Amino acid sequence: MTLSDEEFREEYKPLHIPSHFDLQDTQQNKAIYALAQIGQGTIKDILKEMDTLQPGLVNEQVTALVKSTFANLFDKGLLKGEEHNGQMHYNLSKITEANDGTTGH
Repeated sequence: MTLSDEEFREEYKPLHIPSHFDLQDTQQNKAIYALAQIGQGTIKDILKEMDTLQPGLVNEQVTALVKSTFANLFDKGLLKGEEHNGQMHYNLSKITEANDGTTGH
């Protein structure tokens, strides 16, 4: 399957990180916000944070959705992750230091 330019841009657009937790937001945005709050973590860590932000939110369906969403975002390169002891640890890989402008040559 070949994507049109517009479809490609939509499929691989930069990840939107919500600025606050909104009860009416999508489960994906809630999960991304939860990851942003903890910095990095496993699916279990992310779900725990989501449940802290909205008690009672996490159930079997939400767990499956978060697992598949984060795997998909990772596969597209929109989310960083490293495997440790058989578990993927996701992070948003935010740049925390300004570029000094040199190329290192």
